[in-house]
Amino acid sequence: MLFEVWAPAARDRVTLELNGTAHPMERDAERAGWWTCVAAAGDGDRYGFALDGGHVLPDPRSRRQPDGPDGLSAIVDHDAYVWFNEAPKLRLRAAVLYELHVGTFTPDGTLDGARDRLGELAGLGITHVELMPLCPFPGRWGWGYDGVAPWAVHEPYGGPAALKRFVDTAHGLGMGVVLDVVHNHLGPSGNHLPSFGPYFTDTHHTPWGAAVNLDAPGSDEVRAYLLGSALGWLRDYRIDGLRLDAVHALVDNRALTFLEELSEAVDELAREQGRQHFLVAESDQADPRTTTPRVAGGLGLHAQWNDDFHHALHVVLTGESQGYYADFARAPLAALAKTLRQVFFHDGTYSSFRGRHHGRPVDRVRTPAHRFLGYAQTHDQIGNRALGDRLSATLSPGLLACAAALVLTGPSVPMLFMGEEWGAGTPWQYFTDHTDPELAEAVRRGRRREFAAHGWAEEEVPDPQDPATRDRSVLDRGERERAPHNRLLAWHRELVALRRTLPDLTDPDLAAVRVAFDEEARWLAFRRGVLRVAVNLGKEPVDIPIGSNGRDRVLVSWEPVEAPGADGVLRLPAECAVILTDG
Repeated sequence: MLFEVWAPAARDRVTLELNGTAHPMERDAERAGWWTCVAAAGDGDRYGFALDGGHVLPDPRSRRQPDGPDGLSAIVDHDAYVWFNEAPKLRLRAAVLYELHVGTFTPDGTLDGARDRLGELAGLGITHVELMPLCPFPGRWGWGYDGVAPWAVHEPYGGPAALKRFVDTAHGLGMGVVLDVVHNHLGPSGNHLPSFGPYFTDTHHTPWGAAVNLDAPGSDEVRAYLLGSALGWLRDYRIDGLRLDAVHALVDNRALTFLEELSEAVDELAREQGRQHFLVAESDQADPRTTTPRVAGGLGLHAQWNDDFHHALHVVLTGESQGYYADFARAPLAALAKTLRQVFFHDGTYSSFRGRHHGRPVDRVRTPAHRFLGYAQTHDQIGNRALGDRLSATLSPGLLACAAALVLTGPSVPMLFMGEEWGAGTPWQYFTDHTDPELAEAVRRGRRREFAAHGWAEEEVPDPQDPATRDRSVLDRGERERAPHNRLLAWHRELVALRRTLPDLTDPDLAAVRVAFDEEARWLAFRRGVLRVAVNLGKEPVDIPIGSNGRDRVLVSWEPVEAPGADGVLRLPAECAVILTDG
């Protein structure tokens, strides 16, 4: 088979080490910096590359790292897997996503363990399972954002074959799979790319150090490397979509940006395969150009997370006002109403957190609602808290039910974080398993120093390196059978079923959304077609002048609620949500 590696850093020679035998490689006359050779090899064979007589390093394009990021690579024959199920044809417009971390979804923390539970998600009505990053990182446990081999699957999770079994099973249950990928940085340990070539550049700097090289000399090959990785997940593993981590950290000053290249390549692959591939961006720019089609001058990504909706909802529910929540705390219900109508709270408005104006308005007439994802909780918004506490740690079941109603009936594509559907009582904390003792201690100290600045005592902040921190974060499925968790689970099932059966809840017309609220009385109501959603976030019953045409009926409600009478007033109990139809 042909072995090849881009190694412009090599001065004189590159050697392929394959199953303990050295094979000299030759420069490719057609491609600068590339080295090639042909050797007999098959699935599972171990290999690596030595530059100028140095240590044998894993392949930058390694498909498998059986012994971790510092070990030899292994050949993966992607054609050897026999697929049983075709990918379902699912539209993003009708999607309900579920963010899942393999290492804490089940006690064993493997893809096969998670696969065994996929029936639960299909029964809930989930359309797409969004897996947090799977690329190899040092140690057994971690969030996955310290990955260092962007073409491979973390071996403790089960490696490449386990991911294929997971995707195959999900497809058989009628669900798609989305994978979270990280292009903006690699982890601090086990990253061997700089030994091969200019994968990073000092031209720009990021919170993680030197930036990934997207626009400096050598960046053509770096971009091709990242494009190949992304397309490989979609092609070789039949992944349906990719979530792109922190795209605002991709510093790229070229006329044709990497994100445009990626969206074009993904669209082309989807056309070739007759599939429904899509890209979802995480961005803090509040810039609709991220999802504006390329023909209209945008980047062409298919959707993006909307943290503005999350922040407004979080402040309404909790009353927290620290950090970036301060911008939303002056009039929380007004902020939430704005994000339901206009997507971004920051659409050119002044941000006190940033000390400047921020964002850009969304064209509500031309932009469909499914360009944006709405959520009450994510891995970041839970795990980056000192104790990793979920909303369920401080909110009543009624308020959790209101949050679910706002997410699952709102105009944006809804997303749940694993366990949210039953109000999981387990935290989801920041945990690591760094094998480098100095790095482990630096992470431990940094975490405690960060939260000490916010008033936390050092001993209160969980030690990321303590195995108990990961263990505390594993879901407890026994909760699902106990009150109030079982009631919340049934509520989520009802809401998801409504979204999947009522066309008005997937209507992409943002301009048609109508919202009313009372900041002091703490109620909010919005209309979507013939449907009306109302929530009372206060501790006292409220009367909401919702109007009536005499045909109103209650579809679902958290507490017993009667349809508005002839006076058009909806009487809503404390901490309660209701969905009505007047059609």
